[in-house]
Amino acid sequence: MLPFLSFDHIYVVDFEFISKPGERQQPVCVVSHELLTGETKRLWLAEVDPLTLDPPYSLGKNDLFIAYFSSAEWHCHLSLNWPMPTNVIDLYAEYKIQVNHSGIEKEKAGLLDACRRYGIKSIDSEEKENARNRILQGPPYSEEEKVYILKYCESDVLETAELFRRMISNPDFDLSTALFRGEYMKTIASMEYHGIPVDIDALNFMKLNWDRVKLKLIKDIDRDYNVFEGTKFKVSKFEAYVSQRGWAWPRTEKGNLKLDDDTFKEMVELHPELRPLKDLRYILGKLHLKDLPIGSDGRSRAMLSPFATKTGRNAPKGRFMFALAACMRSLIKPEPGKVLAYIDYSQQEFFIAAVLSDDQNMKTAYYSGDPYLAFAKQAGAAPPEATKASHKEVRSLFKTCVLGVQYGLGAESLALKINKSTPYARELLGHHKRVYKRYWSWADITWTRACLLKKIETCYGWRMAVKGSDRKEMLTVKNFPIQATGAEILRVACIRLIENNIKLIAPIHDAVMIECDEETAAEEILLAMKIMSDASEVVLGAGNRLRTEADIIRYPGRYIDEKGTETWDLITNILAEIKEEGLRGQTNLSNFCENKVNFAVQQN
Repeated sequence: MLPFLSFDHIYVVDFEFISKPGERQQPVCVVSHELLTGETKRLWLAEVDPLTLDPPYSLGKNDLFIAYFSSAEWHCHLSLNWPMPTNVIDLYAEYKIQVNHSGIEKEKAGLLDACRRYGIKSIDSEEKENARNRILQGPPYSEEEKVYILKYCESDVLETAELFRRMISNPDFDLSTALFRGEYMKTIASMEYHGIPVDIDALNFMKLNWDRVKLKLIKDIDRDYNVFEGTKFKVSKFEAYVSQRGWAWPRTEKGNLKLDDDTFKEMVELHPELRPLKDLRYILGKLHLKDLPIGSDGRSRAMLSPFATKTGRNAPKGRFMFALAACMRSLIKPEPGKVLAYIDYSQQEFFIAAVLSDDQNMKTAYYSGDPYLAFAKQAGAAPPEATKASHKEVRSLFKTCVLGVQYGLGAESLALKINKSTPYARELLGHHKRVYKRYWSWADITWTRACLLKKIETCYGWRMAVKGSDRKEMLTVKNFPIQATGAEILRVACIRLIENNIKLIAPIHDAVMIECDEETAAEEILLAMKIMSDASEVVLGAGNRLRTEADIIRYPGRYIDEKGTETWDLITNILAEIKEEGLRGQTNLSNFCENKVNFAVQQN
């Protein structure tokens, strides 16, 4: 506890709240426990005017707050219009580090799981579920229920307090990086609180007519494939389609075509003409419009699941707008007077690999502005004067090679992705090993070092335990520094964006979406792009700056992911036909159907 004595107060806090799909959290109660004095405070929040309530704890710059999965707590602060705490340690993030490993199975990371691991007595899962169910039912709460809920909340607080005492005794616990991760949890709360604006008129009309849309989509899309019978996808017909084109398609151990989402995604990269079929399979099998979490304010909110992957990246659930098929992301639309900007890092993973390995050839390729074409030139496969237009096919092959290397593709797998022979793919990989010799040496050293230390970690302390067992683990470990460093960069960027009063509404792997007022959008977007580049330099070191690009969407335009344009256009055409026929739906769709030609993203 010695390093913590410099704080004026150390509060362990927990809120209970009602969380309805798409809506902001509605706080029910809060309990706090001050570790230095042992004082516990309880405050009932439901059925009370929040503007009349003050926090039951101080929020000084030298106060420390401890919580488990604290984005929920800080979301409640925003709902109550309470200030954010300055210093936060989130025991969920710290526990995830302690149990993170390179194996296949994931360790559960709930509060009860952490308590069990540390031998802390806690309420059983059934009692916890019963309490949560009553809370979620909402008011009115009887006096007895209020006592019961506050007692339940207090039990979580005391368990978290004991967990904190035990976790900080771990020799790997680091205060400064723990505070950094706690700061990021505040940004998660802010993004989940704000949500993403959605075109409610379009969505409601889709819901009313979705069965009709799906039938028409099958009819329109299947013209090019002939793989459906009625509403059923026929594997035998698809196999014939693949065979007629002479495509090599991944198969299961039993020899059947692999038809899972990941395989289809990979094959679409190789055969873009399959994208509408991929979208259709998603729409028919996984997309449930009625389940999209849209709030009464017309904004989509979904759990962002920070620190969920081995590399510390977010893993939002499937109902997150950017986890939907690309065609459905066009439901994202700014409100009148607002501007959205999708800002992403250019070839982030390539540059991170170049910096971490200190491979000068890779850096040169990145700084050229087109690392894939630059690689082809460095390998002698394209002349110095080659351009993206003049050597499109060569660039595409070398791009696939670069991306494949990052995920450990061998010659056979790469051959499948580029639809070339295995010897050709082996030659491509040989070019990469020859041109980027230092990178390959660094990757081998990374694996060896991780095996010796039994762990691998980033400069900010995100750690993964390593066994040193097989090739699959080796690929995971070699890819870890690149992915995990990318996650650290995004965390720094998100924190700094909010510190600079940029309204951050979504994180997307190596990108963010921000929302601005129309009058100040140009200035804010430029500032956000600079902040993101600055963040990369903070993590990667002086002089190592990632480029950023921005797609700008102004009302009445909407977000467009070019990968989903063809299917989105089909959907909007079908809905326009339905509206013209006057079959169903009375929603005001003047902007949606009559002006659908204006749906393209508006950029400055």
